[in-house]
Amino acid sequence: METQREGRDMDEDLHAGMWFLYDSKIHSDLFSKVYPEDFPEATMLSRNLKNVLVVSVGFLFLFMAAGGLQNLQSSLNAEEGMGVASLSIIYASIIISSMFLPPIMIKNLGCKWTVVAGMGCYVSYSLGNLYPGWYTLMPTSVILGLGGAPLWSAKCTYLTISGNTQAAAQGKRAPDVINQYFGIFFFIFQSSGVWGNLMSSLIFGQDTKIAEIPEEQLRTCGVTECGLVVQSNGTTPRPAQEVVQTLLGCYIGAGVLAMLIVAVFLDDIDRDRASRFREKREPFCKTFLATFRLLKDWRLLLVIPLTMYSGFEQSFLSGEYTKAGTLTWFRCSRWGARPGPRGIQSPQNYVTCALGIHYIGFVMMCFGATNSISSFLFGRLARYTGRAALMCLAAATNLSCIITFLLWKPDPKQLHVFFLLAALWGMADAVWQTQTNALYGILFPRDKEAAFANYRMWESLGFVISFAYSSFLCLEYKLYIMLGVLVLAAVTYPIVERHEHMHPTLTQENAENTSTKIMCQTQM
Repeated sequence: METQREGRDMDEDLHAGMWFLYDSKIHSDLFSKVYPEDFPEATMLSRNLKNVLVVSVGFLFLFMAAGGLQNLQSSLNAEEGMGVASLSIIYASIIISSMFLPPIMIKNLGCKWTVVAGMGCYVSYSLGNLYPGWYTLMPTSVILGLGGAPLWSAKCTYLTISGNTQAAAQGKRAPDVINQYFGIFFFIFQSSGVWGNLMSSLIFGQDTKIAEIPEEQLRTCGVTECGLVVQSNGTTPRPAQEVVQTLLGCYIGAGVLAMLIVAVFLDDIDRDRASRFREKREPFCKTFLATFRLLKDWRLLLVIPLTMYSGFEQSFLSGEYTKAGTLTWFRCSRWGARPGPRGIQSPQNYVTCALGIHYIGFVMMCFGATNSISSFLFGRLARYTGRAALMCLAAATNLSCIITFLLWKPDPKQLHVFFLLAALWGMADAVWQTQTNALYGILFPRDKEAAFANYRMWESLGFVISFAYSSFLCLEYKLYIMLGVLVLAAVTYPIVERHEHMHPTLTQENAENTSTKIMCQTQM
């Protein structure tokens, strides 16, 4: 009787992604619940890896389009700040979506079909960019934002379940396996920045008029002293609409292909769990409040600055480093930009200002390649160095880059500096993405959907704040704000890390408590 009750408890916990305890004699029964077929252990493990690769390749194709398009928004749709406004709407919608949609969609549809639905929302944004305007970009930005939080939460949950399954089968620590899975995912996913931006640079490079950079425009690049009057008649021409539509057609095709890859090849490993949830029909209020209930945990409150910084540093790259606009008369106040006699659009900062819009893709390719390789390496290196050491490396790297951005005057003759800064930023971002995701999974194994929803919500808030003040503050003060958030994260994060070190959520001793029982933790 006791054995039967224990078996039922273990089955429930496995599908819920919480702590699960199982006896070695029912090992095969447990995994047959995850995979209906009676696979040998080696085959089951290879299927876990196959699923990780399918998710990774699907995200690769999707973000070849979405990532490349985001990097170009502030340049392609610079008129009246429409591109940056679109990005702000996206991340504001993600915040709203994070409050309630991820737990509801994942528990009703399962991870697989939540990912497919989220990908469809991203494709709609590419369609809206075919004929850019306030009435096309704003609605599709909302749709993308609403689908973004469930998409990423479902991905994290799926990798967590797969990692725990393999860790239990091999008798390994779940954090090590899941770190490895996230390293593989981000290695493949971050390479999307290479292929998507290569596509945009090759297509835009055919338009020769965009390569002309007036001399007077170079004087306005980088951090200019607030309080001075800057006059410039230079412009960064927008590529011809036919060229833009060619690129968008490629992006839409890549997004649709991503949906097909996941829909056809990804195993629906939590199908039974979703079916049971629909049968139970839990109150909407309970699921809706799951994200907010987790805010009672002081550890989550202390990692919020770190999570928000992830949004700040990513938005800086796409919203400031590659930013373009048209300068006429520009009068700076101490705290921000004010229209001159003939009005003003957003100032240009680094890449587009000094090199031209066709160089955005090449510079972001460097970022994506470094990010991809670093994600893979850090995913494996974390087991030897620990998470804290990598976080310190990322913080020191970003600090050095921010100081450089404050002091450096962009010049086309210093081409290598543009790529070096992008590479260093990509290396640091690889740490923020892999290790912060893993941290959430380790800290909140019992509430993984709500935890990853919180992650996406607070990261998106960082995006929104950064994009919101993009057109109003001088670049110098934007860098100081980002630096302040980094310092705050450097103060609060070590407290959580030390507590986790002193009172680990899952220790090796717990995992080896007995010879016949293994305790596993759901982590990212």
